[in-house]
Formats: sequence, structure tokens, C-alpha cells
Amino acid sequence: MHSTEQAPDILEIYEIETVDSQNANGNGNVILFNDDYHTFDEVIVQILKATHCSIQKAEQYTWEVHNNGKSNVFQGSIVDCLFVSAVLEEIDLKTHIEY
Repeated sequence: MHSTEQAPDILEIYEIETVDSQNANGNGNVILFNDDYHTFDEVIVQILKATHCSIQKAEQYTWEVHNNGKSNVFQGSIVDCLFVSAVLEEIDLKTHIEY
């Protein structure tokens, strides 16, 4: 008996924005947005994990997010910004990278 296997269906295709080589090492900014789901402590811990900044700086960013709706929590190369953004989003924080 010959079994026929079907290739898995592609459920979703994600469009990936590429960064040109001139901007790969340029500066970008990671913007963190406020939400109604995370505690101050959760946000502070995640900022520390993502950026390795001081506790005081993480607290400052968290208050800025709370009071202004957003904060620029990191500036660096696009590669580093992608890393920081990914770590922040591990707990479903909302971020945006500007470059």
C-alpha cells in the first residue's frame, strides 16, 4: 500500500522588512508602550533583562511609559534594537523600533 503524504499547509506568511547594510550598524530606538496588563515590577524586570540598565533607569523608563504612554528605552544598532525589542515582547509588552 502506497501512502501519499501531503505537504503541510502554509498558515501564515510573514513579511520581513530588511534593513539595508548602511543602517544595520546605525542607530535605532526601541519605544516601549504603556498597557493595562503588566505591573510596574514586571515592566522594570523586563527592561533590566532587555537593556542591562540600572534599576533606577528601568524605574524611570517605567514611570515615563506610565505617565506619557511610551518611552524610548534603548538606543543602539538595529541588531541590538531587534534583540531588546524581542526580550521586551517575551511577556507581551508592545514595542516599536524607529531607525
